[in-house]
Amino acid sequence: MLFSDIKGLDEVKERLINAVTHEQVAHAQLFLGKPGSPNLPMALAFASYLNCENKQPNDACGACPSCVKNTKFIHPDVHFVFPVSATKNVTGKDVVSTSFLKEWRTFLMENAFGNLDSWSGYYGGEDKQVNISKEESRQIIKNLSLKAFEGKYKVMIIWLPEYMHPSAANGILKILEEPPEQTIFLLVSNDSERLLTTILSRTQVVTIPKFTDESIVATLVEKLGIDHQKAAELAHLADGDLNLAIKLNNNIEDNSHQQFADWMRDCFKKDYTQLVARSDEFHSMNKVAQKSLLQYALNMLRESLIYETTPELKRVSGKIDSFVENFSKVVDGDKVARISGMINEAYYHLERNASAKIIFLDLSLRIARVIK
Repeated sequence: MLFSDIKGLDEVKERLINAVTHEQVAHAQLFLGKPGSPNLPMALAFASYLNCENKQPNDACGACPSCVKNTKFIHPDVHFVFPVSATKNVTGKDVVSTSFLKEWRTFLMENAFGNLDSWSGYYGGEDKQVNISKEESRQIIKNLSLKAFEGKYKVMIIWLPEYMHPSAANGILKILEEPPEQTIFLLVSNDSERLLTTILSRTQVVTIPKFTDESIVATLVEKLGIDHQKAAELAHLADGDLNLAIKLNNNIEDNSHQQFADWMRDCFKKDYTQLVARSDEFHSMNKVAQKSLLQYALNMLRESLIYETTPELKRVSGKIDSFVENFSKVVDGDKVARISGMINEAYYHLERNASAKIIFLDLSLRIARVIK
């Protein structure tokens, strides 16, 4: 991964490059960005730049032995820790990052802009609660106990440290504060409020904003060969999230729209028999699809509110635009706020493995009461 693979965010790139140029690299950095921001790709690109043997003014060279290995995510001095869960083949104390390194490397090569849902779906853990276990802290200390093998820096990338078990987080505090010489920690987080204050106090925060619409359009056109007009429509809908834009292009969201539209019509009609049946349908979906539907619902609520107040800012078109126009007539600002809160609450419980059938049925009944 190179800086050039990430469109835009030039100010962030320049700051990181200047730190290396002036040898002022903080030993522990927190790449903080909202879901959808390219904080993981930025950390990967920075790791490549740190050990590049022929650094260019604005990027790593991409051709030296170090860069070639980093392109395949097999550099011996770059280590990874990330959330995982038990699968059919990996259980117990083996549920650690090293057991999934092969899948992780392939995942990054295919979609370094992916999120936690796409990662858990990739290795087969979409229906399990992910975390970074306390066993990981021992592995981190072990991996960093030796000097760099061939690069100038030894780099430890911890993706989504907010999923660390408290014992794991406390277990790395000492090495995070006083790491071995030439060791760099890159923590990549989407939610700093879930991190221990002792972790935050030991890191230098690097804020990674979401992509601009222009950056997403450029990426979709250059990387995927999408028509510019269609890319612009996808960028508007994605709201700075490149991964979502790619999903939209692959028509993953088409089914979500039909499900959401039918669901809301049943809520409006207070068709309780159909709502019970629909909760069974949602229950049969995997967790990634369930969470995707709730996220899509939030997007549509936002669009409905915009349609009613400032229609020139709407991000939808075609059949979705027609639905939003009608839906906005039955949900005012107060209703949108209340339903959005309910959906966020449902999303929270879904992430914590509550029964999807109960969550969706309860949500449906509450939405029906609000709408009518």
